[in-house]
Amino acid sequence: MPAFHDMFHLALPVAEKILRPIFVYVFLIVGLRLAGKRELAQLNAFDLVVLLTLSNTVQNAIIGDDNSVTGGLIGAATLLAVNYAVVRFLFDHERLDRLVEGDPDVLIEGGTPSERNMRKELITRYELEAAAHKQGFASLEEVDRATLEPGGNIAFIAKKPTPELERHMELLARLDLLTAQIAGMKS
Repeated sequence: MPAFHDMFHLALPVAEKILRPIFVYVFLIVGLRLAGKRELAQLNAFDLVVLLTLSNTVQNAIIGDDNSVTGGLIGAATLLAVNYAVVRFLFDHERLDRLVEGDPDVLIEGGTPSERNMRKELITRYELEAAAHKQGFASLEEVDRATLEPGGNIAFIAKKPTPELERHMELLARLDLLTAQIAGMKS
């Protein structure tokens, strides 16, 4: 069965099949870190096209001239193992994790958008508004603070308390009043 043999016969040495994905993995981690946080989560159509074509571009660098099932499984297992090892290592080394992941960037402070930080991260006002809408804000005027997290998510903090928080505060105030009235009856 030559077809069956070709499916599992490695055209490259196993060591090369393991080293290729490691080199590509390190390159992509560094490249995505240098590209900025927006590449990770706040994707527009252009970013999505780049990421999709990037994966196709590095495919041959990972598999080389080997299209065997065995070669593909070795490459995939190597990527998964390297990623697991890196994540576990960074979990125990917070300073190195911050160096790799980066620090959060404040996009809105005190209700005022930071044009400098938005420009640095290549996030337009429209993209920031769209992210705010996804989190339930009608407009950026309702936002006191917005932070672009290292993973690419934008965290928003409202200027005023939410209706749920206002009701909670009102209930606590009423409970305090009732407690004081009951304590006054016992005296």
